[in-house]
Amino acid sequence: MIVSCMTMISRILGLVRDAVVANLLGASAAADVFLFANRIPNFLRRLFAEGAFAQAFVPVLSEIKEQQGDDKVRLFVAQAAGTLGTILLIVTIIGVVASPVIAALFGTGWFIDWWQGGPNAEKFELASSLLKFTFPYLFFVSLVALSGAVMNVYNRFAVAAFTPVLLNVSIITCAIFLHDKFSVGAYSLAIGVFIGGVVQLLFQLPFLYRAKMLARPRWAWQDENVKKVRKLMLPALFGVSISQINLLLDTMIASLLMTGSIAWLYYSDRLIEFPLGLFGIGIATVILPALSKLHSSKKSSDFQQTLDWGVRFVIFLGLPAMIGLMIISPLIITVLFDHGAFKEDSIDHVKAVSLGVVAYSVGLVSFMLIKVLAPGFYARQDTKTPVRIGIITLVLNMVFNIMLAPFIGYLGLALATSLSASCNAFLLYRQLKKENVYQFSSMSIRFTLKCVVASAFMGAVTWFVSSYYYWATWSFTHQVMLLIALVALAGISYFAMLFLMGVRLNTIKSVAITESN
Repeated sequence: MIVSCMTMISRILGLVRDAVVANLLGASAAADVFLFANRIPNFLRRLFAEGAFAQAFVPVLSEIKEQQGDDKVRLFVAQAAGTLGTILLIVTIIGVVASPVIAALFGTGWFIDWWQGGPNAEKFELASSLLKFTFPYLFFVSLVALSGAVMNVYNRFAVAAFTPVLLNVSIITCAIFLHDKFSVGAYSLAIGVFIGGVVQLLFQLPFLYRAKMLARPRWAWQDENVKKVRKLMLPALFGVSISQINLLLDTMIASLLMTGSIAWLYYSDRLIEFPLGLFGIGIATVILPALSKLHSSKKSSDFQQTLDWGVRFVIFLGLPAMIGLMIISPLIITVLFDHGAFKEDSIDHVKAVSLGVVAYSVGLVSFMLIKVLAPGFYARQDTKTPVRIGIITLVLNMVFNIMLAPFIGYLGLALATSLSASCNAFLLYRQLKKENVYQFSSMSIRFTLKCVVASAFMGAVTWFVSSYYYWATWSFTHQVMLLIALVALAGISYFAMLFLMGVRLNTIKSVAITESN
C-alpha cells in the first residue's frame, strides 16, 4: 500500500507531465524525436538498473543481510556502487559522444532519410542532439535504483517509491519555464530529464546516510559478492527487461511508419503504465525482497503462498483496469492530452491513441503477471530460465510485428507487444509449475472467475453510461466531471458485484505473508 500510494502520486504527475508534453509538442515530428531520445536511456535504465541489476542485486543483498549482518551489507553496497558507477560513467560518456550512432541504430528510418536528403533528415539531427542531454540520465538513475534497492531490503519502501515524482516535477518545470528559450521546445524537456536524474540521486543520499548505508564507493570487480551479482545480472539483461526490448524494437519499426506513430504508441503506453506501475510494479517491488528472504530461510510453502497472493492481487486489480481502459480511454485521452499542439493537427489523435490503448490493454494483465512471476526465479538466484523464455518471447514479438505492422501499422506493434507478453507470462508460469515452485491454487481459480464476472458487469455498466452521452463537444470541466463519475461508477459496480458473489476483504488479504511469519 505504501508503494502503491507513492507510485500513484508519481503516476498522476507523470500524466500531468505527458499532458504538458502533448500540449507543447502534440504528435509532431519534435514529439516523436523527444520521446525517442527519452526512451533510449529509460530502456537502458530498466535494463541495467531497475531490471537486471535490481533482480540480481536484491537477492544477494538479502542473503548477506540475513547471514552476515549490516556491516557486511554496508561494505557490499559501497563495492556495488563503486563498480556499477564506474561502468555506467564510461557507458554514459560513450553514449553522449556516440549519440549520432545510437540515433542511427534505433531511428533507422530517420537516418536513411538523412543519408538520402529526405524529408525526415531533421528528425535524425534533432535526435542526435537531444540524446546528449537525455543519455546522462542513465548514470544518475541507475545509482538511484541501487539506493532504492537497499531501502527496500530494509523495508523502507516510501523513499524509493516517491523518488520518480522528482523527475516529473523537473520535466514539467523545465517545460513551463524554458520552452520559449529554444526554437524547438523539445530541448527544454530533454534538459528537464537531465536535471531530474541529478535531483533524484541527491534526494536519496540523506536517507542512505540515516540508514547508515552511505559509504565511499569502491571498485571491487573481483569481490565474491560482486562477482555473484555479475553472474546473475548478465542473463537477467534479457529476462526481466524483455518488454522494454520489445518497446524499443517497436520504436525502431515505428520510425519507418507515418509521422505520429511513435507519439501515438508513447501516449498509449503511458496510460497502460499507470495501472501497471500502480499495482504490478508496486507488488513486484515488495515481493522480491520477501521472496528472497523466504528462499534464504528455506520456507518453500510460504514462498509459494506469497507468489499465489501476488498473482491473485494482480488479477483482482488488473482485469477491471484492462476493461475500464478499453472503454473510457477516448475520454481519458481527451481530458489529458487533447489540448494545444495535440489538437491543432487535422489528424484525429484521440482516436489514434485510444486504439493504441485498446491494443496494449489486451496484454495488461500479462504485463502485471510478469512482474510477479519473474521474481519467483530471481529470488532463487535463477536468472538463466527467464533468459530462455525472454529470447523466445523476443522472437515471437518480431514475428507478430512482421505479421501485423504491414496491415495495421502502429496498432500491429502494440498488439504484438501484448501477445508476446501473454506468451511470456504463460511460459514463466509453466516453468515455475514444472519445477514445483508455484502452482495456481484452487482458491485463486475460483477468485479469478469471480473477478472475470465482476469485470464484465462493470464493463457493461460503464459502456452503457459512457455511450449515452455525446461528450466530445462538452467543455473541459464537464468532461472531467464525467470522467470522475465513470471511474466512480466502474469501481462501485465492480466491488458491489464481487461482494454479491461472496468476496470479502479477507479474501484479498488471505495467504499474504507478513513480517512476523
